[in-house]
Amino acid sequence: MSLSAVHGTLSSLKSCQADIGTGMDIVTDVAMDLAEAQDAEGNSGIKEMEAMLLECARLDREINYFVDIVQQVTAEVTTQQPEAMFSLSAKVKEQFTERTARISDRDLQSHPKVAAFKDSIKNSLNQANQESAENMEELDEDIAVTQSQVNFTCPLTQVEMVNPVKNKKCNHHYDEGAILGLIKTKHSQKKKCRCPVVGCGNGDVKESDLIPDQVLRRKIQSQKRQGTRT
Repeated sequence: MSLSAVHGTLSSLKSCQADIGTGMDIVTDVAMDLAEAQDAEGNSGIKEMEAMLLECARLDREINYFVDIVQQVTAEVTTQQPEAMFSLSAKVKEQFTERTARISDRDLQSHPKVAAFKDSIKNSLNQANQESAENMEELDEDIAVTQSQVNFTCPLTQVEMVNPVKNKKCNHHYDEGAILGLIKTKHSQKKKCRCPVVGCGNGDVKESDLIPDQVLRRKIQSQKRQGTRT
């Protein structure tokens, strides 16, 4: 197998990884629906959804490890004799087995989408309990829309967010693509990324600080559906 074929396979794996991420978002949405239902079957279903999400997190981690190992091994091969290609498969298998054996439950629980899942379910349960206890009526639509326009706007793009993420340090929200782009730009300039929200004192926004906010994403999607029906 040529190195170009190996790199093509890695690209396919990365595409699969994106699909896994989308699947994890769908699982979270289903679990949130169950949490809002507030029944015994819902609680059982949430546990099943969490187990499914952890399996996806493991697969995502394994793909990361595999891609990383193959890239390292092939980089070494290109500087050696062509005969070294024959030992490529064995070397990758050995290192991959070693690294995946060290994946712990803590590693999976710390996966960004698993952390977002738990945060989303907690918020959904709290919201459902609050609505049940207070027997709240629906808010006035004009007020709800006004609040949504403020809360759903990315401070970077100044347009409605598509994939909102929350900064766990300062609790501000941004669109995922916009903030990751800013972080990358600042790092290329050897600078720290300051939170773009006016008046925020957080002067070092890191990718590891960002957590997908599935609750907010659902609210944005809900508003879009309401706008379409209107």
